[in-house]
Amino acid sequence: MGTYSWHPSTEYVEGANVTRLARANGLAGLPDLRTRSVADIGWYWDAVVLDLGLPFAQPYMDVVDLTAGAEFPDWFVGGQLNITDACLDRWLSDPEDAERVAVLHEAEDGVVSSLTYRALAAAVDKVSHGLRAMGVQRGDAVALFVPMTADAVIAVHAVARLGAVLVPLFSGFAPSAIAARIQDASAKAVIVADGTVRRGRTVGMKAALDEALPSCPSIEHVVVIGNLDEVDPRGAEVAWADLLAADPGSFASERMDAMDTLLLGYTSGTTGRPKGAVHTHAGFMVKTASEVAYSFDVGRDGVFCWITDMGWIMGPLAIFGTHANGATLLLYEGSPDVPDIGRIWDVTARHGVTMLGVSPTLIRAIRTGEDPGARFDLSAVHVIGSTGEPWDPDSYDWLARDVFRGRVPIINFSGGTEVGGSFLAPYPVEEIQSCSLGGPSLGMDVDVLNADGTSVRGTVGELVCRQPWPSMTRGIWNDRDRYLEAYWTTFPGIWHHGDFALADDSGQWFILGRSDDVMNVAGKRLAPAEVESVVTMHSAVAEAAAVGIPDPKKGEAVWVFWVPRVEGNDQDLTGELRAMVGDALGKPFAPSVVVRVGQLPKTRSAKILRRAIRAAALGQDPGDLSGAENPEAVDEIRQTVLNEL
Repeated sequence: MGTYSWHPSTEYVEGANVTRLARANGLAGLPDLRTRSVADIGWYWDAVVLDLGLPFAQPYMDVVDLTAGAEFPDWFVGGQLNITDACLDRWLSDPEDAERVAVLHEAEDGVVSSLTYRALAAAVDKVSHGLRAMGVQRGDAVALFVPMTADAVIAVHAVARLGAVLVPLFSGFAPSAIAARIQDASAKAVIVADGTVRRGRTVGMKAALDEALPSCPSIEHVVVIGNLDEVDPRGAEVAWADLLAADPGSFASERMDAMDTLLLGYTSGTTGRPKGAVHTHAGFMVKTASEVAYSFDVGRDGVFCWITDMGWIMGPLAIFGTHANGATLLLYEGSPDVPDIGRIWDVTARHGVTMLGVSPTLIRAIRTGEDPGARFDLSAVHVIGSTGEPWDPDSYDWLARDVFRGRVPIINFSGGTEVGGSFLAPYPVEEIQSCSLGGPSLGMDVDVLNADGTSVRGTVGELVCRQPWPSMTRGIWNDRDRYLEAYWTTFPGIWHHGDFALADDSGQWFILGRSDDVMNVAGKRLAPAEVESVVTMHSAVAEAAAVGIPDPKKGEAVWVFWVPRVEGNDQDLTGELRAMVGDALGKPFAPSVVVRVGQLPKTRSAKILRRAIRAAALGQDPGDLSGAENPEAVDEIRQTVLNEL
């Protein structure tokens, strides 16, 4: 934990969306709202629908039915809707709302484009009509292999409007990873961009899809977006531009049952094929709209920007959550530190971003002695969002205290693809300690349990959720048994998330990493984040990963891999880093091995792949690296260990 704390002003509290929600229901504020939201989950989620005006074409009769058990809840029983009714149609009747900017896009070369809600809806109608004419029907799976562009947003809404099933793919996937997900979803069509630009380099995407398609017999249609240049469709391919050139008039959204499938969010499993988390029209709409409104305090005058990818759950969350609140979504396509580390601040300032979502890894990479707050006008920023990995205190405090002068909160939330949002999140109306996740998200009955299933405070345990929530995955696509095994067998009847968490005596919550990454050192459990947060306090260390390696005396020994802040720095910090960890955590936990490396393997969402690092250190197969942004880092680590140890 760092030294910084957020203390909201009275004005901040009074103007917050979550304060409005509490008082509209006769509650004094956030503490009472948190308590009631889990005492009666049906009451809470109904209150969200009413407060945010989320439309149902046919009203639901009951909020939730648990007849089939907590594992298989039925939400918004009897209700019908299409998520695009909330995100698009309801903003078109008011001329001011219709002409508000729905999407801003900036490419790495600085070119900016925009779409109003009226223009976005018109484009969505054209693409929906074109897909229907090609034969895409309600319930058909449609894969999206696209970068974060305005066309990606159009495609997401168009597929949802048809009642088809979205299958977003990470824009950096290799052919084998593309094929695995298309095969699992039995996708009938795929929308692909010819490519994108990242760090000044053209990254081809269509070629990767072409290599995957021979092993994807379910694909009948391929729509090609010319993101880099005009495209010349081959054979049965269709040009995206041709769909947008059509003028079919308005296209009525397909009315869906509340629990009908909206999207499959794929996440890599520890073993076996990728897991497809199943999200629904009603559940995903209500949860994502509430996240953007209450956690990030965004309204119709807001500009929401999260540096992310369509293949991570934050891509769909940003699109649907922002548009369900009538705000502007800013997409940045490319690397946020190109052409220099000030690029993200420049984009934020020029577009008046009010909610900026970043990862701790990004902040560690761009943290320097320079003061961005002095160089750029960041006064529009109202909230900072963060997810994906634990913070180190130095980077958190630098961002909150030094860059933003303590005037905005960091809403550090934790959830996942299967959650469809957050389990834990602070709210801008409460005090937030450095690196903290605040407490349970509204409507989320989370707890920390020890191995015996007893609720614990002040000590590390397993993060669980005692009651279901609307965006909880309906299962793993086509694999009921795997779903039950993954989340419901550790503590029967309770969702087991697989994260280590700590709720301290003051009520602040912290995530300490995946419980399957835990190290067992001399009979004591040690979370990697505890070691990494100490190591990254060293001024020369940009980031670090700690893994447990079999040891005949300790059971496991701690090995630390660290990346220098300055490229080419060959300084030997072994002694210093060992001493820092020993002083902070106890001498038994001091790392046995400290290795300097050029990079750590990570997902595009900036999660460090510790299991792959451990495998590389042991000379073992690292397993599926299809979700890695830089899989070459694994081989670099393996070679470094061979050369130095």
